[in-house]
Amino acid sequence: MHLLGIGGAGMSGYARAAHALGATVSGSDAASSPYLERLQADGVVQASVGHRPENLPPAEGLELYYSSAVPLENVERVTARERGIRERPRAELLAQLSSLRRTIAVAGSHGKTTTAAMIVAILRAAGMRPGWLIGGSVGDGLGNAEWSEGEWLVVEADESDRSLLSLTVEIAVLTNVELDHHATYASLEEVREVFREFLAHPRVAVVWARPQLLELAGEELVPFDVAALQLSAGGSSFDWRGARVHLRVPGAHNAINAAAALEATRLAGAEEGAALSALADFGGAGRRFQLVGATPAGALVYDDYAHHPTEVAATLQGARTLPHRRLLAVFQPHLYSRTELLAQGFGRALALADAAVVLDVYPARERARDHVGVSGLLVAEASADAAGGRPVFWLPSFADAEPVVRGLAGPEDVVVVMGAGDVDVLAHRLLT
Repeated sequence: MHLLGIGGAGMSGYARAAHALGATVSGSDAASSPYLERLQADGVVQASVGHRPENLPPAEGLELYYSSAVPLENVERVTARERGIRERPRAELLAQLSSLRRTIAVAGSHGKTTTAAMIVAILRAAGMRPGWLIGGSVGDGLGNAEWSEGEWLVVEADESDRSLLSLTVEIAVLTNVELDHHATYASLEEVREVFREFLAHPRVAVVWARPQLLELAGEELVPFDVAALQLSAGGSSFDWRGARVHLRVPGAHNAINAAAALEATRLAGAEEGAALSALADFGGAGRRFQLVGATPAGALVYDDYAHHPTEVAATLQGARTLPHRRLLAVFQPHLYSRTELLAQGFGRALALADAAVVLDVYPARERARDHVGVSGLLVAEASADAAGGRPVFWLPSFADAEPVVRGLAGPEDVVVVMGAGDVDVLAHRLLT
């Protein structure tokens, strides 16, 4: 089995599962990543950095799977076609994996990784030995994927390429629905229809108790929400089915994620006491408001995957619950298409900070020449308009931003570095 884009959060997890099931796995990616390095260190794959024809092994019966970020003209896909090897989207591999276990699938525009990680934590605490395929580390030193002998598999159901529709699901979770992935969807109604189709097949759907979400589900429906929510310094508590739930991850959004995880794991058979204890100990998923460390001047630096205005706002509101002198936001927009359409929303969200630094766009699979005039400057200008006189800096590169952030961040400040690209590199640089 040869996987293109094997260094990504999703494909690296599929590689780990396929290896556990006995497949010989190879792959390649345009650049190295922590996921790829961990696969290699664990002896899971033989992988190459850079795409070349010779990366494809000569094995008979080779299966090639590609992530949605790998284009048709990729040289290894071209080579596969020349050799008569069928090219399959990653959704087909995920479909096969989800058919082998009772599957809990977490869907939604935001909160998938954290909610899925909470579900994993609860099932592990309950002794149920789940497997998981998640777009980030589940915390507690564990990776983004594990294939176990337990009964349940926990997966993220990704709407970005409609791969969620390929899953075999017993318990579905829907956290929320907003318009995103503008290269795939032209309207919010298109997004809603995909989630409606996704919720039509599982045995039961766990859905946030909002009318516009509940109407997407069928009859087998379990609504969830939080009651008597109290936000505290870096955490929260709320009522759930007669119990008081305590979290040490900040923000109202994480309380809602926890309520979803509790309902899903209750349906899977997890014992309530184990669930409450697991959530009280849960320290967060990888790159989801993850404490990186402190700068030499004494500012705390957090790394977060937020890449949509709703996520940026929720992250900054959660950060406000921490003890701090000033809250500084550093943001790297992700994708030109998203930046162009949501720049005003990003600007309003970043205005929640006491000062904001905006970097240039992380292009991922997009090209600047196809989006003339679009850069992070659009976000910086929108943030300056919304900030009410608070400082906003347009600093396109890490080299531009690093000395400025160091100068801004003093003792007792909180710095939140956000984005779905490689901005976590900058977060770590600030510590030295």
